[in-house]
Amino acid sequence: MMKVAIVTNDGRTISQHFGRSRYYKIVTIENGVVTESALRERGTGHFAPQQQARPDEQEHRDPQGRHGYGAEARGRHSMMAAEIADCDVLIAGGMGSGAYESFKAAGLNVILTDYQDIEESVSALIEKKIHNLVEERTD
Repeated sequence: MMKVAIVTNDGRTISQHFGRSRYYKIVTIENGVVTESALRERGTGHFAPQQQARPDEQEHRDPQGRHGYGAEARGRHSMMAAEIADCDVLIAGGMGSGAYESFKAAGLNVILTDYQDIEESVSALIEKKIHNLVEERTD
């Protein structure tokens, strides 16, 4: 069994930026077949009901200018990873480098893709045809 979290705003398409997605579409795959599918509201991120005011974005960049670093960012990433701790894979259109590294460290197989349709991306994952475009889809 494999459980996959896919970031989305509408339940059908993959959000192009992890932090700006409203939901996770959680898909359970057993023996190459989707057996369950559910929409889970994200509790953290730009659209979260309890979203806190954020300091200047520049404070969240590393010396190379990559997005999503610093103690506050790591704390948010940790909360986001906890929301999908029951999942094995996370699929998104893109995300900051700090988030990517944090989710990998939390044990998730993070796949950044140019697929837009959730069903197509899940089929590609099952068929082992999905490619991780991490180099071109992180900032």
